[in-house]
Amino acid sequence: MSTPYPNLLAPLDLGFVTLANRVLMGSMHTLLEDMPDGFGRMAAFFAERARGQAGLMVTGGFSPNRDGRLAEEASVFDRESQVSGHRLVTGAVHDAGGRILLQILHGGRYARHAGMVAPSPIRSRIMKFTPREMTGEDIERTIDDYARCAELARTAGYDGVEIMGSEGYLITQFLTPRTNQRGDDWGGALTNRLRFPLEIVRRTRQRVGEEFILMFRLSVLDLVEEGNVWEETVTIARALEQAGVTLFNTGIGWHEATIPTIAHMVPRGAWTWTAQRLKASVSIPVIATNRINDPAQAERILAAGDADMVSLARPFLADPAFVRKAAENRADEINTCIACNQACLDVIFRDQLCSCMVNPRACRETEMPIVATSRVKRIAVVGGGPAGLACAATAAQRGHAVTLFEVADRLGGQFNLARVIPGKADYGETIRYFGRQLALHGVSVHLNRRAEANQLDRFDEVVIACGVTPRVPAIEGIDHPSVVSYADLLSDKVRVGPRVAIIGAGGIGLDVAEYLAHEHPGTPEQELEDPDIGGFLDAWGVDRQVAAPGGLVGKGNMAAARTITLCQRGEGLPGRGVGITTVWVHRLALAKRGIEILSGVDYRLIDDAGLHLNVGDEARTLTVDNVVLCAGQEPARELHHALRSKGQSVHLIGGAKLADGLNAVRAIAEGTELALTL
Repeated sequence: MSTPYPNLLAPLDLGFVTLANRVLMGSMHTLLEDMPDGFGRMAAFFAERARGQAGLMVTGGFSPNRDGRLAEEASVFDRESQVSGHRLVTGAVHDAGGRILLQILHGGRYARHAGMVAPSPIRSRIMKFTPREMTGEDIERTIDDYARCAELARTAGYDGVEIMGSEGYLITQFLTPRTNQRGDDWGGALTNRLRFPLEIVRRTRQRVGEEFILMFRLSVLDLVEEGNVWEETVTIARALEQAGVTLFNTGIGWHEATIPTIAHMVPRGAWTWTAQRLKASVSIPVIATNRINDPAQAERILAAGDADMVSLARPFLADPAFVRKAAENRADEINTCIACNQACLDVIFRDQLCSCMVNPRACRETEMPIVATSRVKRIAVVGGGPAGLACAATAAQRGHAVTLFEVADRLGGQFNLARVIPGKADYGETIRYFGRQLALHGVSVHLNRRAEANQLDRFDEVVIACGVTPRVPAIEGIDHPSVVSYADLLSDKVRVGPRVAIIGAGGIGLDVAEYLAHEHPGTPEQELEDPDIGGFLDAWGVDRQVAAPGGLVGKGNMAAARTITLCQRGEGLPGRGVGITTVWVHRLALAKRGIEILSGVDYRLIDDAGLHLNVGDEARTLTVDNVVLCAGQEPARELHHALRSKGQSVHLIGGAKLADGLNAVRAIAEGTELALTL
């Protein structure tokens, strides 16, 4: 049988060790490393992904000293007494046939504690504290701490380390004029700014020997003012290669950059051109990263010679068996990362345990094992949206006899609306994944079928997951012909004119504004098969030559295809309830497109003249062709009441349980968790 992805699955010879394939599971902050039982949970987490055949994995970041820890209680690896805990992780990974690196990360001015240090005392706009400027003694000690941490990692059984020199952390802060304004031998000219990472690599290599992977995550595109230009990046890379780096992982953007780099609105593979450019300038392997989530896409990157490996981080939250499924020609069974950030990055920035929207078991492997049922039940799931799909698939995987009823002609529920939003085509991958799981595990699926209470008597358990209906606000004239619901708009049942008002500025309102801003939104299939990377980079003002500092040229070029006014009853910024790692992108895009935002609105009337409202004490009439309702949702519970009255064992999940604040994270988690208990 031929290899389905010959480049992706080809071994990579590093001289002293050969990796089984070209897939790196990149580092992620999960908070497992900071938990009291963290090493045991990390062992389970990484072992499952090693069994899934990731070629190489990287832990979350461990600081080499207390100055560099990301938060007051964040992880530090600086003592022999910590080695035994790390051996739980490396032992589990090696027993599962995998290889793993420890990431060494010093936060610098990105640390969230009063003892933070940096090259210069310049506060980041996204942080609370101003760092203390490092003395020469601090710098020398910190360099030794990096080398010592790597030596401890080797003792603990790690196959190597990744030195984090990207995303705006300490090493990056030394390398760029933006944050290094020192007047001594560690600042000024590039030769001086380069000394810090160069000494770290040299001393680390001396401590760990030659047969130990030393991966350096290099910022190849800073995306901030006063960042480096490409010639400087190449100079840095070549010096680090000579100092002993085994391979380069590419890093894109600082955390304070105002350009999205990994969220769903970023096209797949938008940054692989940076890896290709670096690969042409060095002789050691280079890894492409960011928005790579599909084996066929990864294969094309490698086949084109753009990189020697690909890094997938969040895709291994979504599916630990990503590589194994690809190798077994089962790519249609991969649970694809949709880059939503809602259960991973959004929660990490609130100091909560990481997980995954489409795979709630991620980082909870020890808490949510999938155990075969001891008693097969007949289970009816009513509703084929995210909650119902997750429940049906998990219950069937456990061995139950599951029947799913869906009133529409296809599975997916609200995800069918989400996937047509420009930048959200990946949401369709979740529908594909769950549909495949239903088929694999023998779920009987009935489309175009409304389940009635008198038809469900034969089931031992009934799960109501029939979702939500759009809320219709009490506004005079709400039945005017110009008024349309977001569901009808995104289902292509109605068309709107060139002037539109949107009632509601939550997540759905932002999505509808994005949809309407495009004259002719492409299909989800077109977005995935032929992503407009050039258009994205131009829109956000990215210089593909990186001749300008940080790779920035102007503010980009965005425009709206319509005159759009986004209205909300509440005060403040739009997007309440949207994740913190993506809402700023939406707001910035609204501003760039010239979309008007009205807050503190009191709606009075909709008629032929348009939408009449008050904004504070000011009466206004928006002369519009259409008004789109994005004013929330109502649960659909009629069937639940009927079944309860008959004494049926019935469960509510997702929007049918609670529509307020509904999101797919809760819906899929509720479906999965319920199925594990039935």
